[in-house]
Amino acid sequence: MRYLMTTKASDTAPDQALFAEMAKFVEELSAAGVLLATGGLEPGGLLVSSQGGEITVTDGPFAEAKEAVAGFALIEVRSKEEALELARRFRRIVGDGESVMQQVFGP
Repeated sequence: MRYLMTTKASDTAPDQALFAEMAKFVEELSAAGVLLATGGLEPGGLLVSSQGGEITVTDGPFAEAKEAVAGFALIEVRSKEEALELARRFRRIVGDGESVMQQVFGP
């Protein structure tokens, strides 16, 4: 089972301790073969929408910067519960905030 976990931007600036703890977590998941990809995302982005054959492109899909998705991790695990436990561990490391976990279907 693959899951995409995304996290929203935080008002808190990360410090060296956070970077070190996150690097350890990423290394652990990589060594276990669970982490397929991870990365940060630009805060703005573009919203591409279509209606009645008309394509519209606007700056940023988010009403406020705090709603922007700041990063992602794509993981492969045996169960939803395992994915949820990894999401809980991530939130404990980074502190207050919000993440979204979605199962990825397909090849």
